[in-house]
Amino acid sequence: MRFSITENPHLPLIRELLTQVFGVPKTSRKVKPFVDHVMSFTYLEGRIWVRNYQILETEPKNDKVGQGQGQVNGTVDGEQEGDEDREARKSKKGRKGDTHIQLVEIGPRFVLTPIVVLESSFGGPVIYENKEFVSPNQIRSELRKARSGRFNRRTEGEIDRKVKKGDLGLVTEGGRKSERDALDERDLFA
Repeated sequence: MRFSITENPHLPLIRELLTQVFGVPKTSRKVKPFVDHVMSFTYLEGRIWVRNYQILETEPKNDKVGQGQGQVNGTVDGEQEGDEDREARKSKKGRKGDTHIQLVEIGPRFVLTPIVVLESSFGGPVIYENKEFVSPNQIRSELRKARSGRFNRRTEGEIDRKVKKGDLGLVTEGGRKSERDALDERDLFA
């Protein structure tokens, strides 16, 4: 793990945290005498990218010269094989333990976004705070407020339409009440 200390002073603390979380103590009963996988921690764009790789060791295939088309007497298309080529081929065949090493990503892969680093476990002074981080809950609440604002505008529009219809006398409900007439039934038979 390499995190630049000069640019980001909080990264050594994060490095130590990851070392203690993912590191296996040497005195552990489950420690094996070989390494078969590697974890990669990379700090890029304010995030920590974690990848898990398996180490694959394969033995190279023996390429037999002189077999196949286009080859004449151990050379390709009649070219003369030099002494250097013969020596190199013999030395390659004579070596044991020649293996090809590959890294294959096996997962899991994930990305960590540091938000706040505090001095103690769950409290204390703030050592680092990510000013650019926006909580997913805050994004969801803003979307909900935008949708509710649209709903509120629609309901206010419906109320305004009912009031206008009532003012025009098109609807008996809502809006302005009509003036009482002297010959109204409620006044005559009261």
